[in-house]
Amino acid sequence: MTVVFYLSAAVALISTALMITRANAIHALLYMVLSLFSMAVIFFVLGAPFAAALEVIIYAGAIMVLFVFVIMMLAPGRHRDDEALEGPRPSAFVMPAIIAVVLLGEIAWVAWRGGLGPASGTSVAPDQVGATLFGPYLSAVEMASLLLLAG
Repeated sequence: MTVVFYLSAAVALISTALMITRANAIHALLYMVLSLFSMAVIFFVLGAPFAAALEVIIYAGAIMVLFVFVIMMLAPGRHRDDEALEGPRPSAFVMPAIIAVVLLGEIAWVAWRGGLGPASGTSVAPDQVGATLFGPYLSAVEMASLLLLAG
């Protein structure tokens, strides 16, 4: 399971770096979705299936779909009409396809090798997450909420 953790971390780092460097907003958001999926695999391997499910459902699912719809409706970067007729270059699909195949292979390997439970054999319940966040880490949660409010 250590291999899956490090591969997922590498996928998260690569997809995040590609997200930051893309000029096309849709491509950047799709790389961000891939980064969020790899973070969900990391949470799952570390024994937090609840956090992994929240990562997929809330962040990669709802929020990113909303971002994609808004950007597609606003259509920034549409400079020429003949550019839309040409379509994307086939070489634009190589890197995302490689990263997605690696992440899919990791998920399949974890499901086949270790079952569908967390790798460590222990699981973190949602009430333990809440008690920890609002217990010893209360100041960190409040600072993060102020940072999000300011953003």
